[in-house]
Amino acid sequence: MDIYSVVVQFFQEGGLFIYPIGLVLTIGLAISIERWLFLLKEKDKNVRAFDQFLPLLRTNDHDKMTRFTRDDKAAVSRIIGCGLDMMTVSKKRTDVEHAMSEGVLEALPNLEQRTGYLAMLANVATLLGLLGTIVGLIAAFSAVANADPAEKSALLSSSISVAMNTTAFGLIVAIPLLVMHTVLQNRTSAIVGSLEMAGVKFLNVMTLNRALKSDGESAPAESDDVAET
Repeated sequence: MDIYSVVVQFFQEGGLFIYPIGLVLTIGLAISIERWLFLLKEKDKNVRAFDQFLPLLRTNDHDKMTRFTRDDKAAVSRIIGCGLDMMTVSKKRTDVEHAMSEGVLEALPNLEQRTGYLAMLANVATLLGLLGTIVGLIAAFSAVANADPAEKSALLSSSISVAMNTTAFGLIVAIPLLVMHTVLQNRTSAIVGSLEMAGVKFLNVMTLNRALKSDGESAPAESDDVAET
């Protein structure tokens, strides 16, 4: 028996609850693929934007840096832009850090969007499988209690098949969705970590630029200020 025949037989013997579980699988796969491609694109976009921004950062040209962050659409550019805007009103490093942290918080919902649904869909698939199992067992007991003795064996076998197939399919759907949920969460955390690291590098370079301009003033570690604007 080929794989196609096995799958068809599995669905035919699985009963009514096989189809909503299949719908859950379809939705979960669509979300997983969309999120995977989106996060991959976001990672590449942020890396490319920061690489393009570094030469401007080393020149300490505030106007050029500000224009770049306003024109570029990457999350890292928006976060650095928040820091540059704060520098126009405050030279305190802590104030700039808070402004950039706000930028990270603004980028986070876009990165986490729809990922949480995967865990919910995995739970729904498991519960639908359990519900199908219960319905199948109820039908099995009803068959034993009310059916003609000659038909009891066939009805019992059919009802148990419904119960086992829905349970199995629910778990087959739930397990990969939970794995994808964890993978996407880890990828999101890695992107957020890279955004925070880019912000720290930006602050350190700006602080160093100010120290080099100061002509003998205290080292950057001893100052709470960032680059002059």
